[in-house]
Amino acid sequence: MVNAVSVVGLRGILNSAAYVSTKHAVSVITKTAAIEVASHGISVNAIALGAILTAMMQDALDQMNPENPKQAELEFAKNNISKRLGLPEEVAKLVVFLLIEDYINGKILPSMEDSPMLTFHKPSLFESYINY
Repeated sequence: MVNAVSVVGLRGILNSAAYVSTKHAVSVITKTAAIEVASHGISVNAIALGAILTAMMQDALDQMNPENPKQAELEFAKNNISKRLGLPEEVAKLVVFLLIEDYINGKILPSMEDSPMLTFHKPSLFESYINY
């Protein structure tokens, strides 16, 4: 399963208690699910991402500054350590790593400073066979 939610599951934002609480719930569900299914060889983790330069993000940047979307991108990423937005292939590499790694379970892994969050589980060998 893959769920995308906001980084506010790790921190709060002003005047957004309802939104923040739903995102925080995903963090707790990730940790709880990891405990509940670990004995079946299933690991559950979440990735807290920075802003990712997807088509949807590019559309938003184009709307923020129609004359200079690149400037909007730089402004949006100015608080990131890397001073840039993440790329979808960078997210894919982290997902692949977690799908290969057997020991990491029940963790919220930040890939950048501010972020949506992806939650997923790696199926057990048994689960792979029954879904075949």
